[in-house]
Amino acid sequence: MAVEVEARFSADGPGPLTRLAAAASLGAASLGPATTFDEIDRYLDTESGSLAAARWACRLRSRGSSVIISLKGPPSSDSDGWLHRRPEVEGPASELLDAGTWPPSEARQRLLELSQDAALHERFRLLQKRTERTVSIGGRQIGTLSLDEVRVERGGHQSAAFHVVELELLDDEFADRAALDDLAAALGETPGLAPEPRTKLEHALDLL
Repeated sequence: MAVEVEARFSADGPGPLTRLAAAASLGAASLGPATTFDEIDRYLDTESGSLAAARWACRLRSRGSSVIISLKGPPSSDSDGWLHRRPEVEGPASELLDAGTWPPSEARQRLLELSQDAALHERFRLLQKRTERTVSIGGRQIGTLSLDEVRVERGGHQSAAFHVVELELLDDEFADRAALDDLAAALGETPGLAPEPRTKLEHALDLL
């Protein structure tokens, strides 16, 4: 199973995101062109909360015509402050909240096991405006910088927006982890950013 490794920082508003979207570099890394997407992330669980009880998060992400299911497991023991490291599995899906109708994948199988085939429902959704930039060192891409403006919606009611900066590694390799430390230090020196120990799910629940 793949492991997601990323640095996450909260922003005090859109200003830090705007500056990072225009910056040519971050520390020793060069940043690629900025591309912006609108996304809808729907967080799912069973009525009994079986996924939350097992410390797994289930996210159904829609971007254009693409729908992807992501399952993210409990954080590793070294996750702290800005560092987030946890198992992740993804696969194709659809807007229907019936995993049995989705194309076969490891993610679908894992979800069926965690839910024990019980019906899924939407806990809440995140409406995101996401700007992505490639992060490269020495001509090799090591990760992706995501600049997110996020609104939480449940039952048709929206919360105030929050802003998050994430730098996710492509691979959990030792050399890239060392680079992540340096890049996280550069992000930490960016005015308006602070280490964010919460996941987006946890951040959203704090606002609901």
